[in-house]
Amino acid sequence: MKFILSIFLALTGGAAAFSLQMSSKIPSKEVSLTQRLIERTSGQQTGGAGGTSSYEGFLRAEANWKRLKQSQPFDYDPKVLSRDDGPQLFVTDDGATGNQVCWEKLRGQKDKQLDYDIAICGGTLGIFFATSLALRGHKVIVVEAGILRGREQEWNISLDEMEELLCLGVLSQEDIDAVITTEFPGCRSGFKNKEVTPLTGGYFDNDIGYETITNDVLNLGVAPSLLLERVKKRFLELGGTIKEETRLQGVVVSEALGSALDLGEDVEPITASLVLDCMGNASPISRQQRYGQKPDGVCAVVGSCASGYDAATNLMGDIIYTHTEIYDKGPNGKLQYFWEAFPVNIGRNGNEPGTSSMKTTYMFTYMDADEMRPSLETLMEDYWRLLPVYQPSISDPENDLDIHRILFAFFPTYRDSPLKPQWSRVLAIGDASGIQSPLSFGGFGALTRHLERITGAISNALEHSLLHKDDLAEINAYTPNLSATWMFQKAMSVQVGQSVDSKFVNRLLATNFEVMDNMGVRTIKPFLQDVVRIDGLLGSLARSFVADPTFMPSIVAHVGVPRLVDWLGHISMMILYTLLHSLVSPILEPIVEGALKDEREKYRWRRRMEAWKFGKDSYLFIA
Repeated sequence: MKFILSIFLALTGGAAAFSLQMSSKIPSKEVSLTQRLIERTSGQQTGGAGGTSSYEGFLRAEANWKRLKQSQPFDYDPKVLSRDDGPQLFVTDDGATGNQVCWEKLRGQKDKQLDYDIAICGGTLGIFFATSLALRGHKVIVVEAGILRGREQEWNISLDEMEELLCLGVLSQEDIDAVITTEFPGCRSGFKNKEVTPLTGGYFDNDIGYETITNDVLNLGVAPSLLLERVKKRFLELGGTIKEETRLQGVVVSEALGSALDLGEDVEPITASLVLDCMGNASPISRQQRYGQKPDGVCAVVGSCASGYDAATNLMGDIIYTHTEIYDKGPNGKLQYFWEAFPVNIGRNGNEPGTSSMKTTYMFTYMDADEMRPSLETLMEDYWRLLPVYQPSISDPENDLDIHRILFAFFPTYRDSPLKPQWSRVLAIGDASGIQSPLSFGGFGALTRHLERITGAISNALEHSLLHKDDLAEINAYTPNLSATWMFQKAMSVQVGQSVDSKFVNRLLATNFEVMDNMGVRTIKPFLQDVVRIDGLLGSLARSFVADPTFMPSIVAHVGVPRLVDWLGHISMMILYTLLHSLVSPILEPIVEGALKDEREKYRWRRRMEAWKFGKDSYLFIA
């Protein structure tokens, strides 16, 4: 504002004294609590969502969130719209566009070996795919814009998910023992209209909510810095290549020759048979492909890792928790805030439970990307305000806590996930493909679940040169479990202008979790470990209806009949996929492996059977 006034006065001949007098009357904007705390918190910058914790990074995230909210969806048809109307061409298969040096190198390597079998763009989670593919004998390079390292803040995971990496050879048992820095018994799930701890009885007994504790779920804290260091070392020992501090400028694709990475004017391009996009939900490749789309949903998360909490009670985690009703944010719409919390530095390496005052806390919410939705700073300010209510051992976060790191991010989600490739020889994996649930704000659990399937399919495709976009699309096939999770996000969010009882979400989740808890550990533990089996899902829904039959009309009104019908269709497909996997796959597999001679048909039937297997149960990546 001062700058504009100065320019105006200079152009109109205004006196400098008048300019100073006017500017002195302009009140300075008060520095927010969020800005003060972020600026006093130092931390290294890493790749991935939430990988920056500086105030400049916060402002960039805020600007990106504002830009997304203000965007308007439209149908983009490259055959109708001119190139000037379309997206920036980060990927091109038109030889007249893109970096011509890349095209020249590709043409020069015709009938010769390309530089690599696979080029992986994005290293934070890409290094896991790279190591698994190197173990299968492929020549792999990882291109990372920054330094490939993990942040200091722990990732929380269950032991069986870590053992997936052990079984694949990505980690050794020694690695697992070294990278697990925290271990505690289990996590609480709770849904309450107000903070009461401990809480006994069910929702209709106390009119507040329900809470339960489940052991051995997300009860391990893994140090990403140690984890990535070990996996990186393993990858290099296998002969892999890593190019750090190398920003990808674009990709050119020739279906016949291969792909080439544009790394800038002064850097020689890299050629590869296949490019894997592991650059997360902000990937420029996915952004180009989704040009004109607006996300169907958003998971926004803010949080911090800090010391200063009561060490004696810092013994368990919270996996999903509420302690307020739905907040009416006026023109910003209505939001239900959820919380997670995990102890840090207890239970491993000699740290006794009750000795650490450090924990990580998150507050997250589900919403659409409507222009009226609140800013990240609004969410962050609500987080600081509500944190003492959630963690009553503190009263003033600014003075009571030693904050090590502050997290802020938003995760756009799309109903047409996982993303099928638009170009041959380019495949989105991980968060870039949307393989994680719309309930998720972290892709590590999804990675461990799908790593063997995806890398096996990629290896199979490379072996037989099945790199056309239609062949690669079989890897990111429709899975009804992922599509079915949209109902959960819809039920836990409120559209702008929608009328809803402020207790709706807590009543819905408290009733369902009490039912699952009463059904036993066989139902609730897999759910919290990211797996909802169709029998448990249908059983819990039926019992929830019996427990609260008058609530059903409210649920239908909230989610809408069209969305409910759509969800029932995906549930029906889950049942079908379960039957196909259980009854058809055992008969079909020996025929495919023994009788089929056409490699493309064999490849596609393998992918179909994998889709039945991985699509039959609902994988909810909550943490």
